[in-house]
Amino acid sequence: MTWAVVVFEANVEQNEEQSIGVPKVDVLKQKLEFLGIICDSSCVPGHYSNLLCPKCNGGRSLERSLSLYIVQKGDLARWRCFRTDCNWADKVFLEGKAGHNEVKKKEFQPFRQMTEEGLRLVPIGEKVTAYFNERKISEETLRRNAVMQLSNDVQRSKEDVIAFTYRHNGLLVGCKYRTLEKRFWTERGSDKILYGIDDINGAAEIIIVEGEIDKLSMEEAGFCNCVSAPGGGAGKNSPILPSMEKDTTFQYLWNCKQELDKVSRIILATDNDATGQALARALARRLGTNRCWQVSWPKKDEFSCFKDANEVLKYMGPDALRKVIESAEPYQLCISETETK
Repeated sequence: MTWAVVVFEANVEQNEEQSIGVPKVDVLKQKLEFLGIICDSSCVPGHYSNLLCPKCNGGRSLERSLSLYIVQKGDLARWRCFRTDCNWADKVFLEGKAGHNEVKKKEFQPFRQMTEEGLRLVPIGEKVTAYFNERKISEETLRRNAVMQLSNDVQRSKEDVIAFTYRHNGLLVGCKYRTLEKRFWTERGSDKILYGIDDINGAAEIIIVEGEIDKLSMEEAGFCNCVSAPGGGAGKNSPILPSMEKDTTFQYLWNCKQELDKVSRIILATDNDATGQALARALARRLGTNRCWQVSWPKKDEFSCFKDANEVLKYMGPDALRKVIESAEPYQLCISETETK
């Protein structure tokens, strides 16, 4: 047994001696506090709480990334930090047992502040600018969203690589790369958040799309209150939603919970394909179908419809894209109409 565990158990015994007449959940919170987990008024049995992780301190953006759950009886608490570079998970019992991983805790090094210089990002060049111009994305929109490109010195192939910078509270916390040939990858250590999260801070109504270029397209149509899921896919479809701790595919939603909780109306504008429809269903289930609305993409020809926001912008223009958003219908109505067809 390590010295840390001896001290922990000694404190447990001391807390238990002093806890006569004290609700057991308060004793449990004392044990959590010894581990550095400071509970607030939201920490009640039977509910999840988002707290500051004592291991990583919320990273660069100081986000409340630790999901804590106290069981209904108040005799067990378990937690997990959803930050990629942390992932601290453990549990503590009322009766004095330390969590299973208590003796194996990982020592975390301080986070490096992500910077444009450190990632070797440079302003976009003529070729990337032309790529976006072809898709009707203006240079002004690219500048406002801090779209950059990876320095050619980094790439052996010397190909042009677009860099979509992810920012939270003004800080650079991640970066997603895309070649002009649609090869994607994400910078190691990037936070899992919605792209453009700062644009919906305090917004009552937002739009969620499926890709960074679709988010930029919405801005061309006059909608800055738009965010994009960082990656396509809805994960496994299960009749029972996983707990916040286990919902790793949608970790980006839970990491942005503080901003999303303030929103009263959410317009889902995911891609018009099976993957996009599955993503819309998964988002609606987690965000609440009662506050979700869904768009209907206009017809491209007799047999098909446009796939996404950028296709509509490119071939029909910003006014048509604006009309698509303004014509969105309540999600529950869209589902009922689909089921009757």
